[in-house]
Amino acid sequence: MRAVVFDAFGSDLRVCEVPAPAPPPGGAVIRVEATGLCRSDWHGWQGHDPDIRVLPHVPGHELAGVVEDVGPGVGSWRAGDRVTVPFVCACGSCTACAAGDQQVCERQTQPGFTHWGSFAEYVAIENADVNLVALPEEMTFPTAASLGCRFATAFRAVVTVGRVRPGEWVAVHGCGGVGLSAVMIAAAAGARVVAVDVSPQALDLARRFGAAACVTAAAPAAAPGAADVPPGGAGVAARVLELTGGGAHVSIDALGSPQTCASSIEGLRRRGRHVQIGLLPGLTSLPMNRVIGYELELLGSHGMAAHAYPAMLEMVAAGLLRPDLLITRTVGLDGAGPALAAIGSVPGVTMILPGGPEGPRRP
Repeated sequence: MRAVVFDAFGSDLRVCEVPAPAPPPGGAVIRVEATGLCRSDWHGWQGHDPDIRVLPHVPGHELAGVVEDVGPGVGSWRAGDRVTVPFVCACGSCTACAAGDQQVCERQTQPGFTHWGSFAEYVAIENADVNLVALPEEMTFPTAASLGCRFATAFRAVVTVGRVRPGEWVAVHGCGGVGLSAVMIAAAAGARVVAVDVSPQALDLARRFGAAACVTAAAPAAAPGAADVPPGGAGVAARVLELTGGGAHVSIDALGSPQTCASSIEGLRRRGRHVQIGLLPGLTSLPMNRVIGYELELLGSHGMAAHAYPAMLEMVAAGLLRPDLLITRTVGLDGAGPALAAIGSVPGVTMILPGGPEGPRRP
């Protein structure tokens, strides 16, 4: 099969022929029809993820496609089924899985990290009966692939972890794919959303997806109608406090940097809830005096289990959520390397179509 490969962390990403995977016992091989380009893939390529231990490596973890083959012991799936998969693939039998918390499985695997991923024509998935999610016939593969990491992560972060309620103020720091997803989902939940980003184009998309106010995190060139504040977390937090009349009820760091994390916490009102989605490599200093004095909740959110997908899929089917609108660019495998190297330069979600940028293949 053709796949995007890197031989050393930070090295050139090349497209080459590599052996296609075989289905593991209890697992499946998926023919990849669409796979999203995510900042987590960039972190893996740069060597920031300890799960990538063997090189060369194939990245990619949010995917949709068609079951090509299944291994022995699979009871619910067969070749030809249209599926997607959470980026956290659970074992189905550990203590966390038994409690329904497959997103923090003790023996989890992750395509593109613990094993070769979906920047390829085929990818292997373990424990298919636990991890595969059936797709509605009317849902396109690019839309389905956009759900697997960023949208599903944002959905659970907003609805389950952040417990967002109608009328609350929600601040979203970082309007890449997961941040824009959080903006859309929080707005659909009836919240008033403040979107924060350095990019006027990203803020334009946030406003389109329901943001009530936007804050440009660095001068110059604020987006029309956005508040232009000085660089640095203090200016951003002060503007969020002003716009929300005392602070956000829920604040989400969807980027993952010491500055955005601190800004998110400092922009909360008393007894507010901070949700960390963006990855923070290394140790990070936090404004813990504010956490204590304001009795803030600091929460982490890590994907969403396959069994929790139906509620999200129902909202997508009803048109209440439009993940397809987040996709702003499609490329083939040959364009995946340059797109990953330049991640963040194009607002919205970039989708890779292994069958070519003209569109996905059909079973």
